Amino acid sequence: MALVQTDCPTLKLVARGKVRDIYEVPNHPEALLFVATDRVSAFDVIMKNGIPNKGKLLTSLSLFFFDFLSKAEETKHIPNHVITSNIDEMPAEVQQYKDQLNGRAIWVRRAQVLPVEAIVRGYITGSAWVEYQKSGTMHGIELPKGMKESTQFIPPLFTPSTKAEVGDKDENIHPDKLRDILPDPSFAEPLKSYALALYSTAARHALSSGLILADTKFEFGLLPSSDPSQPPTLLLVDECLTPDSSRFWPAETWAEGNKMVGFDKQFVREWLKAGGGGFGKKGGGIEEDGVEIPEDIVKATWGKYEEAYEKLTGKKFVA
Repeated sequence: MALVQTDCPTLKLVARGKVRDIYEVPNHPEALLFVATDRVSAFDVIMKNGIPNKGKLLTSLSLFFFDFLSKAEETKHIPNHVITSNIDEMPAEVQQYKDQLNGRAIWVRRAQVLPVEAIVRGYITGSAWVEYQKSGTMHGIELPKGMKESTQFIPPLFTPSTKAEVGDKDENIHPDKLRDILPDPSFAEPLKSYALALYSTAARHALSSGLILADTKFEFGLLPSSDPSQPPTLLLVDECLTPDSSRFWPAETWAEGNKMVGFDKQFVREWLKAGGGGFGKKGGGIEEDGVEIPEDIVKATWGKYEEAYEKLTGKKFVA
């Protein structure tokens, strides 16, 4: 059975996102509890039902990449927010919910999350392809004429968007505008540099596993220094390189001009675009109501998530 909403009444619910529930724990102002539920969102709309164990798989895959990137030569200088994923190492107030949270919770450093999704694109697809067909641009960046769908960008391109609240839609922005939306514009360049390094390192790993990392989004936060005279630390937060935040493609089927099918929520999106469950009555955007995803779509989507996990980690997923 899918866990679509956590219930931890003695903890303070700080935020309920598209997938994650975030809690404060009494007497621990320095940290937060991140819990990945089994909720499914598409087109910025949360569906009525979830995919059983999806949150556990996303957590496990995020932890794999947080660890991998913290050790890789090109990215080991980039800190992340993970303290522990072992419930027994978390405060007693959290441990009482072990049966509910085990495998889907991470105890993290509390950072000021920056209002930007740091998207890196290695190939043109999705909303970037739609924009290019209309205007020859991507996030306002002029691109060469005559590009085909799924063409590779060499080098990869940093294309940020604003980070919307639940119920609102993210807005793609030109990279030059990043400085304008950060609390401190001096973090714009390191944020871009971090995102590109993380993408390139993960893309090489994915390719060695038979997958192409077409694009992904990272989120960053600022961790206050214990010394008030020192600036905060920029660190990687939220999830990391999961099928929810990334497009993974099978490398063996890639070619310029191909419309690629990835290891993600494509089955859900295509079903919704076809009017599944009555979706689309309000124009197919953020104002839509979530619908019930049928069992065959749930199973097909889970199969893709599981396959991606096993290719990327080299291990079978165990819930």
